[in-house]
Amino acid sequence: MNGLTLSPALGWPVGGAVAAAMAALAVLCVVLHVRRRGSGDETVWACTRRCALCLVTALMVLTPCVVTTTTSTAVNATDVVIAVDVTGSMAVQDARYGSDEAVSRLDAARRAVHDLTDMYPDASFAALRFGASGTLDVPLTPDELAIGTWADTLTTEATSVSAGSSLDAPLDQLLTTLRAMDEQHPDDAIVLYVITDGEQTSNRTRRTFSTLRGYVDDAFAIGVGSEEGGPVPTVSDGLDGQDDGGWVTDPETGEPGVSAMDAQTLADIADEMGGAYVAMDASHTMAQAMSQRASDQWRLGSGERERTRLTPVVWPLAIVAAALLVAEIGCWLATSRRLL
Repeated sequence: MNGLTLSPALGWPVGGAVAAAMAALAVLCVVLHVRRRGSGDETVWACTRRCALCLVTALMVLTPCVVTTTTSTAVNATDVVIAVDVTGSMAVQDARYGSDEAVSRLDAARRAVHDLTDMYPDASFAALRFGASGTLDVPLTPDELAIGTWADTLTTEATSVSAGSSLDAPLDQLLTTLRAMDEQHPDDAIVLYVITDGEQTSNRTRRTFSTLRGYVDDAFAIGVGSEEGGPVPTVSDGLDGQDDGGWVTDPETGEPGVSAMDAQTLADIADEMGGAYVAMDASHTMAQAMSQRASDQWRLGSGERERTRLTPVVWPLAIVAAALLVAEIGCWLATSRRLL
């Protein structure tokens, strides 16, 4: 929204004091004119002119400004795409993230996402989750808070809808998203992060991630969990972690199934994307997965947060003040000639 406001260039304490003094002089001109009426030669026009000059000067000191707001913002030309696994195995409590504290794999993924937004300040982000299928939850945006909120609300896929982990589930959505980003911002650097435990339980052969290679400048397969693994808790829809104390049963043994991070598969996926595999553990966090191919360029993007800008508009008042001064000097010269 546009409008007018006052923003003294000298600051409110000094500017306000000077403006008040000029306003007091304007009042004094009127008082003296009234008192000397009949005994002096000052005209009403002269009094009005001098009062106006004092008031215009006071207003100039207060610095009138035009208020403008804009949603345009300069953003770093780096686009970070984050894909997080939310299959049931991500609820296993065997992950570590920079400490010896055992957390669920999904919790480690959440922490990784928060670190990513800190690692790429002023970049743009897109976020998707994948389980039975891949879903783009947050389209490309410079809003880091939106990505953090998205990470905090991630939950593992309910056991009732799980049909076995298939690591290529996000491929179609990733391909569509990356292609659109490349077409819209061809000069941007695109960095892809796939955060998963690398476990494939589906009988279907996994498709290769090499189809993404042409659209990314760098890529990382981020492993969460441990190679020793742990039992998989049953999860109800909307819950994260163990539901009623039950465990997913291995149909072959009848015992609770054990899920383990597959480091070799993750390394293969990273190689297919032309990137690197980094495992999150007690001594490694996302700091070890910082891309060296982030852009040092900037582009103009549209953000949701409005910014206010003040533009001083003093020149019209300066013209009025100059005209009053010229009139004052002209009248003084005319009076002086008459007195000679």
